Amino acid sequence: MKLITRTQAVVSRRSVLWTLIVRDLRVRYSRSVLGYVWTILDPLLMSSIYFLVFVYIFKRDDLGHEPYFMFLVVGLLSWQWFSGCLTDTSRSLIQEQKLVRSTNLPRELWVLRVVFSKGIEYLLSLPVLIFFAVVYIARGELHLNGWIVLFPLAVLVQCIALIGIGLILAPITALVTDTQRVVRIVSRVLFYATPVIYAAHLVPHPYDKVTWINPLVGILEAMRAGLFPHDRFPILWGAIAASVVVSVALLLIGVRVFTRLERAVLKEI
Repeated sequence: MKLITRTQAVVSRRSVLWTLIVRDLRVRYSRSVLGYVWTILDPLLMSSIYFLVFVYIFKRDDLGHEPYFMFLVVGLLSWQWFSGCLTDTSRSLIQEQKLVRSTNLPRELWVLRVVFSKGIEYLLSLPVLIFFAVVYIARGELHLNGWIVLFPLAVLVQCIALIGIGLILAPITALVTDTQRVVRIVSRVLFYATPVIYAAHLVPHPYDKVTWINPLVGILEAMRAGLFPHDRFPILWGAIAASVVVSVALLLIGVRVFTRLERAVLKEI
């Protein structure tokens, strides 16, 4: 009987979470003319700008794998998911404070809905990545390899890291609103500390190992592993392993922090 009750509770929570995700996506695009197009337009425009600046203006050909535009698209799509979650999960409890107070739903759901809704947007942007991959393969400029199997695993690791970060930031921001400003500043710094527009292999020793604390370093390395040859930039297996460890650690820390601060947050909001 207890097992049936627990199963029903899990199913109910999943149903509520899915409802929140759908609501979040509908609200986000309800008044938008272009809607979903914005999800892919921003990273494509930024990729074009970086490609123009580094390839045609500065004439650099050593920043990342070739084709460099493909390299940029992989990094910027992942970064868009990461930075969007960083901002929105930090204020997820504040924005929905009335519902957080008045319902008996697990408060973690408000963090999960942000990560998963942003994650769905990321998955919906992957056809664009596939399109460019097909174009470059047809032109003989891109050759896939067996390490492409790391791509879905990297997506899963990034999801785990974002949930952990969200569970840490959401209650802290609810208690200290200045955290939102800190998050914006940290997000800008992290962009340049993350190998989005350059290959992780270019970070000089001994700073290269320090950057592995950033889970996105290994995540992007795994995403790109199956898309490019590694004669110039070898796969950094240490960074990939570190990203898995750091992401799981963030999740465990996030659960602990959220549990400890939940009561204080409910009193504050």
